[in-house]
Amino acid sequence: MNRRTFLSKTSAIVAAAPFAALAEQIQPGHPHSTKLGWKISVQHWSYRRVPLFEGLEMAAKVGLRCFEPRSMLKLDAKRPNVNADENMPEDARKELKSRADDLGISFPSTFADFNGQPEQAKKMLEFWKSLGTSVVVTEPQTRWLDMLEPLFAEYDMTLALHNHQRGKSDYWHPDIVLDHAKKRGKQIGACCDVGQWTRSDLKPVECLRKIGLDRMISFHLKDVLTMGDLDCRNTVIGEGAADCANCLKEIHSLGYKALVTIDFEHDTPQLQEDMVKNIAFIEEQAHLLA
Repeated sequence: MNRRTFLSKTSAIVAAAPFAALAEQIQPGHPHSTKLGWKISVQHWSYRRVPLFEGLEMAAKVGLRCFEPRSMLKLDAKRPNVNADENMPEDARKELKSRADDLGISFPSTFADFNGQPEQAKKMLEFWKSLGTSVVVTEPQTRWLDMLEPLFAEYDMTLALHNHQRGKSDYWHPDIVLDHAKKRGKQIGACCDVGQWTRSDLKPVECLRKIGLDRMISFHLKDVLTMGDLDCRNTVIGEGAADCANCLKEIHSLGYKALVTIDFEHDTPQLQEDMVKNIAFIEEQAHLLA
């Protein structure tokens, strides 16, 4: 099958088919993305309507095998006071690992919150390292970076500074991220959220180019309705203003071979169908670039 046939066939199916048929079109293991060195993951915020345990099951049903937990969200329905963070009791941690293993899901990254205390940071890093995590996506207060840098070096983990939109993040602009990262070792870099850059009226391809491979630790793929609208909702990837096809082309050109994490904020009634469309878009673009 040539590229044009692949794209036209996949696009037609994705546009018209119900969830079961859509899911069947996603090849196990995402071979096109894998060929480029990408691992397709998903942020728990995309499945925030359910606790982590249920989110893992939903992700597995659409063929995802990487998952990024969010520390502010709940672990499961039977433990309403337990979040997906380092404070969960040991029996819950073991159950989390067991459930993830049964589903074939790993946690290469997590989105977590620091409180500025070294003891909490150590506890967090120990907890996630025990689950195989190597990347912590976060937006710490800038004055905490001097404390965090040696800890990440000690635990051989990386800190990816995430950019929410202008006015809601200390790291909204790539120049700010680079200013902090370049003062420090390679443990600290960027989690590039192209949808948030678009909301901030920044051109995401140019931002990716500015960050460069050297400081690009993680990549959040999000599409949004309107360039420069700080509060616009997101869309299915490839249907909005974030120039997602060219963003994927740019990270490939840079030589990025790591996580491509779907960050789908719009909690639609057809969430699983939309998630399959998101995955299919990444696979289509990877097929074009391979």
